[in-house]
Amino acid sequence: MKITVVGTGYVGLVTGTCLAETGNEVICVDIDKNKVERMRNREVPIYEPHLDVLFERNIDAGRLKFTTSLHEGLDHGDIIFLALPTPEGEDGSADLSYVLNVAKEIGQYITSYKIIVDKSTVPVGTAELVTKTIAQETNTEFDVVSNPEFLREGFAVDDFLKPERIVIGSESPRAIEHMQKLYKPFVRSGNPIIVMDEKSAELTKYAANSFLATKITFMNEIANYCELVGADVDKVRIGMGTDSRIGKRFLFPGIGYGGSCFPKDVKALHKSGKDINFDFKILDAVEKINQAQKTILLPKIEAKLGNLNGKKIALWGLAFKPETDDIREAPALSIINKLLEKGAKITAFDPEAMDNVKSKLGDKIAFAKSMYDATEEADALVIATEWSIFRTPDFQKLKQNLKQPIIFDGRNLYDISDVEKEGFSYISIGRKSI
Repeated sequence: MKITVVGTGYVGLVTGTCLAETGNEVICVDIDKNKVERMRNREVPIYEPHLDVLFERNIDAGRLKFTTSLHEGLDHGDIIFLALPTPEGEDGSADLSYVLNVAKEIGQYITSYKIIVDKSTVPVGTAELVTKTIAQETNTEFDVVSNPEFLREGFAVDDFLKPERIVIGSESPRAIEHMQKLYKPFVRSGNPIIVMDEKSAELTKYAANSFLATKITFMNEIANYCELVGADVDKVRIGMGTDSRIGKRFLFPGIGYGGSCFPKDVKALHKSGKDINFDFKILDAVEKINQAQKTILLPKIEAKLGNLNGKKIALWGLAFKPETDDIREAPALSIINKLLEKGAKITAFDPEAMDNVKSKLGDKIAFAKSMYDATEEADALVIATEWSIFRTPDFQKLKQNLKQPIIFDGRNLYDISDVEKEGFSYISIGRKSI
C-alpha cells in the first residue's frame, strides 16, 4: 500500500518506518528542511531503541522516503497519517492548529479518494473538525479515521510491530476495510483490531493514559503515607500487584511521571471536561499530586545536608524515563530548578538526554562524561531516572568519590539492606531511611 505520514516526531517516524517494514511504500513529510535532509542521509533524528536498524533497511530498500512537500506526499499516499504536534495550550487544552492547518491544505490538494488518519492524540470531536475543514476546501471523496497510537517511548518499535490492540475509529466500511488490511500483518498472533466510532476512539487514548497516570499517582500517595506510618511500600506493592484485578504494572513509586503523553493528556481531558461543565475531580487531584511529587526529595535533601548553598549534588538521570532522550516534563528538571534556587551546584549524567538538557539549561549545571565522574567530590547523589546502568553500581567507588556516602533515590533502585551493608545513608520513596 502507498502511505504518507505527515510529521516525523516520535510517533510519525516510528509509524512510517514500521509500516515500511511490512512492505508498504512510505513517504514521510516534515516542514523542517534540515531534518528531512538528515533523514535522507540515514540519520535518525530521535533516540529510540531498534529504530535505526529498520530505518536504514527500509531506506536502502526504497520503501521509506522523505520530503518537505505536502503536495508530493498527498500525490503519493492512499492513506495519509497525521502525526502532528498537539501541544498543551495555556489553559491545558490541546492545540489543534497544526492538525487543522494541514487538514485545510489536504482539502486544497487532493484530487482522488484518500483516507485521512488522525494518529496524534486529539480531543473528542477532532475527527469531525478535520472532516469539516477538509470538506470546506474540496468536493473530492475522503474519509477521516481516528487511529490513536499506544506507543511507549523506549519501546515504541516493539509496541508498533507487536501491538496489544489496534483501535480504528470510523463508521465508513470502505475506510475500515483499508485500515484492517494495513494492520493485518501486525496482529497475526491474534491481538484484536477494535473498530468503534471516531469519538470513542479519540476518548480511548485519553482515558487509557489518564488511568495509568492515576494509578502511578495513587501509588505515590501510598508511598508517602508508608513513610509516615512506618510501612514498606515495596511490600505493599507486591501485595497489591498479585491481585489480578489490579496487576503488577505501574505500581512502582517514585518522583512522579513526565514525558510528552501523561501530563499533556491528563490536562487536556480535564480541560475538555471543563468545556462542557463536567468536573474531572480525580484528574484535578492527579495533576496537583504529581506536580508536588516531582520535588518530594527536596525537603529530605535539606534535612540531611542542611543549607544547600554551595553544596555539590551529583544527579543521575535527566530523561523522564529510561531508554529515551525525551526531557519533556521530566522530574529531574523540577529537582534541578529547586536545587539551583537553593544555591546548590549540580553535576549531571544521563546516557542519552544531556544534549537536550544543555540546550535548555545551558551552563546552569555541569555535565559529566560518566556516572562516576558526576559523583567526584559531591556532597550527595540524587537518582532521578531508572536507567539500567544505575542499578548495579560500584558502591565502593561511589563511596570514594562522594564527600559523604549519601544517596537520595527517587526511583527505589536498590534494596535497603544491600546499601546499608555498603555503609551508605540511603533515602528513597515510601521506605525506611538509613
